[in-house]
Amino acid sequence: MALDYRKCAQEIVDHIGGRENVAQAAHCATRLRLVIKDNSKVEKEYLDSVDGVKGMFESNGQLQLIIGTGTVNKVYDEFLSITGMTAATKDDVKAAAAAAQPLWKRLLKPIGDVFVPILPAIVASGLMMGLVEALAKIPGLGFAESDWFGFLDMVANTAFAYLPVIVAISAARVFGGNIFLGAVIGLLMIHSALTNGWNAANGYGVWYLFGHNFMIGGFTIGQINQLGYQGHVIPVILSVFCMCQIEKFLHKHVPEMLDLFITPLCTVMITALLTFMLIGPIFSSLETIVLNFAQILVKNPLGAMVMGALYPATVVMGLHHMYNVIEAGMLSSVGLNTWMPIASAANFAQFGACLAVGLKTRNAKTKTVAVPSALSASLGITEPAIFGVNMRFYKPFVAGMVGGAVGSIFGAITGIGATAYGVTGIPGYLTINNPIIYTILLAVSCGVAFAGTWSFWSEEESPAARSASAPAPAAPAASAAPAPQAPASSSEELFDQKAIIKCEAGEVFQPVRGTVVKQEEIPDATFAQGVLGKGVGINPDGETVFAPMDGTISSVAESKHAIGITGPGEMEVLIHVGIDTVNMNGDGFEPFVKEGDAVKKGQPILKFSKEKIKAANYSDCVVVLLTNSDDYKEVQTD
Repeated sequence: MALDYRKCAQEIVDHIGGRENVAQAAHCATRLRLVIKDNSKVEKEYLDSVDGVKGMFESNGQLQLIIGTGTVNKVYDEFLSITGMTAATKDDVKAAAAAAQPLWKRLLKPIGDVFVPILPAIVASGLMMGLVEALAKIPGLGFAESDWFGFLDMVANTAFAYLPVIVAISAARVFGGNIFLGAVIGLLMIHSALTNGWNAANGYGVWYLFGHNFMIGGFTIGQINQLGYQGHVIPVILSVFCMCQIEKFLHKHVPEMLDLFITPLCTVMITALLTFMLIGPIFSSLETIVLNFAQILVKNPLGAMVMGALYPATVVMGLHHMYNVIEAGMLSSVGLNTWMPIASAANFAQFGACLAVGLKTRNAKTKTVAVPSALSASLGITEPAIFGVNMRFYKPFVAGMVGGAVGSIFGAITGIGATAYGVTGIPGYLTINNPIIYTILLAVSCGVAFAGTWSFWSEEESPAARSASAPAPAAPAASAAPAPQAPASSSEELFDQKAIIKCEAGEVFQPVRGTVVKQEEIPDATFAQGVLGKGVGINPDGETVFAPMDGTISSVAESKHAIGITGPGEMEVLIHVGIDTVNMNGDGFEPFVKEGDAVKKGQPILKFSKEKIKAANYSDCVVVLLTNSDDYKEVQTD
């Protein structure tokens, strides 16, 4: 039975508090994105039962309703008609959602934005450090005295030795400045002319730019300590923030013919003076105080217990990236991240709680969500478990907090730590300094949470909170712009397409050359759990997407990375190239079709760049879904 788009939209409006409770509304390829003024007026349990709504979650101030490709745009049109609102872009919705966030959350958000992109470098270095140190400790191997040890130790330590430079580049990108000027500021702060920050106890020189006696209120103006800022991150972020504001101001006020020369020169000079005279001395001292407090906190069983319990709550609020500052400081100052065991205890406890739900529930839908989400949590990615299962049923979330608290106490007592940050759960074995103790910590955290959930949670209870698992952002709406013509041939990409999805209406053939993987192995919770329909993933070898069947193009994402096709028997297929690639805004994607085009199986419809996807730090997994798979009695996937 076809979905009544008007009825679906009307029910959504009626149960989100009406038109007056919506600040902005937009849609992407699969979801209706709403910025709500008062969340207390939203009837989440009812929305979950609305025909056409396949799931929902809240993220970054947005209420996102998962409706599906080819359908969401029609529901959105009816939504606008009912509410009288005008269409908004995805960026409009993001801006409105950000403006609605509390001030403290808006202030902390840049920290996460700075650290998330540099995590691969930190994780890689940390893993290598753990491996090198483990090999060096093997008796009789002689690895610690070998040239290989010296070389690999240098490679592993590079990211930490030059962390201010990496942070400065990322911060410049976040604050909208020139990343190369940001790199200069980062390099200035660890320049070889300065005393290494880790050797400060041995003394350092001072520059008096205006003389010894130029003082105001007992403070010598122009005094610059010849001291580097190795191991510090907050002063770097603040310095680059100031640099970006100075640069933007100068771009606006310096004549265009002089801008190329004056703006970078003045930007670097002013920022350097501010950094070494004010920002560095003040905020490095404050950061040291915070770091020392954090180290005392995690060594104290009571403090560790509190943080282990509260850690999942900070994940819910999107604040957990602020710990990256503390962890980076620990690694730079003492070489051991003692915060990581607390995060691992908290995350593995949520795994235990979610696993208990998955094993205890008799509801097939809940089980298909809970079991993959638990697996994800065991690997350190807890958002699917927290939002999709544990918070939904409340008691598992609380049991997870208790398990995290108990495991953190054990971690504080044993004093274990890691050589990296950004890695928890099972992958944490590669960085932890005592695998046996770490195993006990994970077992205790998981066991307490599992037992608590199994004992106190009952499936018959109504959920106290409702959120679907937090998937990665999907593609924006289809573009009506004319598409470029497909190449006459693409012999380097041509291959024998095999059927990967079968139902009574027909077959969907492999659209891109590569290795087919099971749906649950797709690195995205929404796709992996089948929220948008049954399908498969493909790890591509080629870079051309071919039509998987005869049909009509139903949608082409504005960001060009996703295409919808309607085929025989009204089969609705979504081809989504990469995970989170919507954020690339079309860079690296070239569609050969537009909405409404008729296509034949094997016809090239999209070209993409694996290199650009990799450079943007996204997975290039191609997702192929039969989004209306519920309409068929039996759907088989290869």
